[in-house]
Amino acid sequence: MTEPSVLAGYSPDERGDDALALAALVARAAGAPLAVANVHPPAWPARGPGAVDAEWVAYLKEQAGAALDRAAGRLAGLKIPKRDLTFTVHAHRGSGRGLSEVAKESGAQMIVIGSAPRGRRGRVAIGSTADQLLHGAPVPVLLAPRGYAEDAPSRLERLSVAYWRRRDAEPGLAAAVSLAAALGLPVRLVTLVLRPPGLPARFRGAGEIVERQLAQAERDLAHAAARVGPEATVTTEAVAGAGIAKALGGVEMGKGELLACMSRHDGPLRKVFLGESSGKIVRAAPCPVLVLPRGGKSPG
Repeated sequence: MTEPSVLAGYSPDERGDDALALAALVARAAGAPLAVANVHPPAWPARGPGAVDAEWVAYLKEQAGAALDRAAGRLAGLKIPKRDLTFTVHAHRGSGRGLSEVAKESGAQMIVIGSAPRGRRGRVAIGSTADQLLHGAPVPVLLAPRGYAEDAPSRLERLSVAYWRRRDAEPGLAAAVSLAAALGLPVRLVTLVLRPPGLPARFRGAGEIVERQLAQAERDLAHAAARVGPEATVTTEAVAGAGIAKALGGVEMGKGELLACMSRHDGPLRKVFLGESSGKIVRAAPCPVLVLPRGGKSPG
């Protein structure tokens, strides 16, 4: 595959810095170009049809220019060649939808954003920008946990994929493996085995039920790893827990980890559409999370 061109959504604050730090890691690993976009509100109509407030337009341009100047300063220390950098200003009422438009216009194959500021440090909180992207982006969306830039790894180390065997899982898995190859990363397939709802922990047969589920998960993982083929380095892991957050807490995550999950199986084809399980993974993960479009649109 070709290298995945990367689009970082930037605002002049902590979440923008987190997005830049993560986007720079991806771009460096892939040897890919990096575009930085600042999305600002559109101008207000004034003084009749087609007219806009000139002072407001000037203010928006000034603020956007200052934001991108700050981004350029941050990137100066992140080892991205100037020839591989572009900066874009885009007007839209919704920052997430605006980034989707920039991605379509520029041909970017991945959008990287930071966490909403209200979230826990080290975790992803979904704000309005992420919500718009995670319900309709045309390319994979990579989310940086809050505070990622403060202690970012020197390089990416592995791509873990949250995997459940289902009819439409293969395209998403293929896209994840293709991205890992572009980034030079090994792949780990992880299945979270959840205790059946309503099953008391003290129930005598609970352990046996979970053990059967784990055994089936391991068979499914082995089948998926075999289908990936010999071109990728793939390991597998099945972990049980009382819910997604607890099960995911039992999975070892390295400092340079990325965790990929797939869109809801009945969402729009070739677009990101976050489902309930994927949403819980995004919020519980202690590392950046990549959400793949349904149908496995590959970044490349």
